[in-house]
Amino acid sequence: MTGGRTRMEKDSMGEMSLPESVLYGASTQRAVLNFPVSGYRFSRAFIRALGVIKWAAAQANHDLGLLDAERSALIVQASEEVIEGKLDDHFPLDIFQTGSGTSTNTNANEVIANRCAQLAGKKIGSRDLVHPNDHVNMGQSSNDVIPSAIHISAAEQLKNGLVPALEKLARNFRVTPNKSLTEKIVPKKRSKFCVSLPSEVPQSARD
Repeated sequence: MTGGRTRMEKDSMGEMSLPESVLYGASTQRAVLNFPVSGYRFSRAFIRALGVIKWAAAQANHDLGLLDAERSALIVQASEEVIEGKLDDHFPLDIFQTGSGTSTNTNANEVIANRCAQLAGKKIGSRDLVHPNDHVNMGQSSNDVIPSAIHISAAEQLKNGLVPALEKLARNFRVTPNKSLTEKIVPKKRSKFCVSLPSEVPQSARD
């Protein structure tokens, strides 16, 4: 998504030139340029969590009468694409950045708003129908979105990754005789006086 044709977008800090096809906007592009720190980008689990938050907020704001049905439906549809991983390429920010994650929250808002514009048959960058801050971010702050995304992604990883792995490990221990399992294990010992050395599992641990 570098090189080629560009477009101009404007935010509260001025205009920025962006690759024509990207769904993020001026604020995200400014953060890309300001924070080229590590090269590490946000995980799939974290981006999915951002989508979940924007999806839920759009429906809640509609239920409260704050967001009309058309805008809500568009934000929900675009957020579902974020949840499904279809828009991951449009989240380019480094995980190390300033503040409370404002750039990343803004990244999600801009991507969803521009995807809404596409879904409505409008040009990327058009904010007439769905505005990234006024509509996608309605009733939210980076101070609550980012911690919530951390909690959601961690909870889902625990439920869908760690817990099943531990349950599988527990099943293997139950069905495998202790001796045949542990006699294949050669742990290493380390102390401040010696390097790592192989050591057999004690008989007491096998029984």
